[in-house]
Amino acid sequence: MENNNREYTNGEITVYWKPSLCIHSTVCFNELPKVFIPSRRPWINLQSATTEQIVETVGHCPTEALSFKYNKDIAEVQEDDHKASVEITIIHNGPAIIRGKVKITSPDGNIFDECERTSLCRCGRSSKMPFCDGSHKGAGFEK
Repeated sequence: MENNNREYTNGEITVYWKPSLCIHSTVCFNELPKVFIPSRRPWINLQSATTEQIVETVGHCPTEALSFKYNKDIAEVQEDDHKASVEITIIHNGPAIIRGKVKITSPDGNIFDECERTSLCRCGRSSKMPFCDGSHKGAGFEK
């Protein structure tokens, strides 16, 4: 786990925050402002909403900056589902959001990432290529 990564639990689920993956889409605090409060530390308070509300909001994060696991599943090793589907959503004036188990490989064969949710840059301005870092905002990106 990177030094800045954080974990928050309400006893039923654990929410993981990876700030290096955050593109500041504001989905979390716009959808559930009583849980995700950027001006406070810690900025996530899982006691302020139901597990179902938190799971739904975390599921809308366009990257894996926010993810969760049910605490009962954390200790269990889960088998890969080779039939899992992948969904790609193109965001107007923004990144391509990929949901589903994927491996992203560079042209020389190196693995960039293996993940279940990520955002890929479409504008070419990201300093984290091929991943989106939010650089498209305010740049007049139209694709």
